[in-house]
Amino acid sequence: MSTLPACPVCSMENTYPDGENYVCADCGHEWPMVAAANADDSDDRIVKDSVGNVLSDGDAVVLIKDLKVKGSSITLKMGSKVKSIRLVGGDHEVDCKMDAGSFMLKACFLKKA
Repeated sequence: MSTLPACPVCSMENTYPDGENYVCADCGHEWPMVAAANADDSDDRIVKDSVGNVLSDGDAVVLIKDLKVKGSSITLKMGSKVKSIRLVGGDHEVDCKMDAGSFMLKACFLKKA
């Protein structure tokens, strides 16, 4: 099994290194090796809750304030416990399911349970 990345344009795995770039033999696309190495490090993000505890997938958290849901009359109440969170990229780092539905929340409104 090759450790070379697949082509980001055509998704074929027929790539090879050429100097400081990777080259796709199928479509001819070239991209720098440095950018590919930095993209692999993006999975090492650290998400902290409102008091500085590090969150991870599967943790249980508690809401620290009432949150109004945009475009709805639903309000998520302070003290509501959310089980089995999932960390995602973006400005809303936490994806979760509650009785009221599925929500994307910011970690600054959560405390690890």
